[in-house]
Amino acid sequence: MDNIELEQRLFEFFHHLHTHPETSWNEFKTTQYIKQFLENEGVRYRLFDDCPGIVAEMGNGKPVVMVRADMDALWQEVDGEFRANHSCGHDAHMTIVMGLILRFRTLTWKQGTIRFLFQPAEEKGNGALKMIEKGVLDDVDYLFGVHLRPNEELSLKQASPSIRHGAAQFFVGHIHGDDCHGARPHQGVNAIDVISLINFQLKNIYFSPQQSYSVKMTKCVAGGENLNIIPGSAHFALDIRAETNVLLQQIKQKVEQIIQHAETMGVRISYKWVDFVPAAEVSGEAEQCIRKGIIAVLGKEGCMPPLQTSGSEDFHFYTIQRPHVKAAMLGLGADLKPGLHHPHMTFDRSCLLDGVRILEVAVMEALKERM
Repeated sequence: MDNIELEQRLFEFFHHLHTHPETSWNEFKTTQYIKQFLENEGVRYRLFDDCPGIVAEMGNGKPVVMVRADMDALWQEVDGEFRANHSCGHDAHMTIVMGLILRFRTLTWKQGTIRFLFQPAEEKGNGALKMIEKGVLDDVDYLFGVHLRPNEELSLKQASPSIRHGAAQFFVGHIHGDDCHGARPHQGVNAIDVISLINFQLKNIYFSPQQSYSVKMTKCVAGGENLNIIPGSAHFALDIRAETNVLLQQIKQKVEQIIQHAETMGVRISYKWVDFVPAAEVSGEAEQCIRKGIIAVLGKEGCMPPLQTSGSEDFHFYTIQRPHVKAAMLGLGADLKPGLHHPHMTFDRSCLLDGVRILEVAVMEALKERM
């Protein structure tokens, strides 16, 4: 299959996936579309009995090299309407891995298994954990992922051999108190004042400027329809991000100290930590495989340094939960604008072929390892 024919197939895959988005844990039609593709190509696969997603394989024996694509779209407002929308590039990631399957249908290698994982629910941060539970990583030696990158990080015809995502976790808090009359503020504690204190103190969390981190309030709900009632209760949420998993834990400790201090205003605050996503643990060997792929396809001038980003990815649960796996994620330049998660995100589709060719070389390099 030459580049022109392959690119045409990639555009067909992408058009279907882009126009049929499905949110996290609802990717059933997407799973069926990929299943039909695999059957048409004569590639063995297996489904899961309690969730969407699909795993395909070629070859036999060791080493086992896996390539993962995330499947889910975001639920967001687009032109005034809330709907599923592929604004994070997962439609492109699936397309690239489907193209990779087409390529390996025409190639031969001496030994080893190539596994292709189409993973649900990356945006929820727990899809990878479900796949680990299913055992898809237990015998894997190398793991590769791919993610389109915005223009501020990489230009078209540029790529990075790894994306070093930071750790992230969310905090959901509830202030418990009693309402009081607007004319009698002395009879209660204004939950808005409590939230204001918390927000002010969050901005005074400091660590070394050599480390990347952020803490910010992303939700604040207090009060009702009656404007003469001082609210005693409120809900709020925080988004916490850090360069490393250790730093994230240190930030969490400071946040909990701030909450304890806020309770001295005379309220009770209940809270929980949710949706932890770990920072990247990148394998030098896997990174080198991708680097060779980038240089082979885009030249040395197209091979950029590893990317450091405050974004998060549940891909990194794979190496946290299965430390034996050598993993890295390809950062692919795509002329992507105005940015990831923007409702009208666009990119240059010629990058799809670049992604296939780069990962083809990376997988072949990993297959050379003798187990």
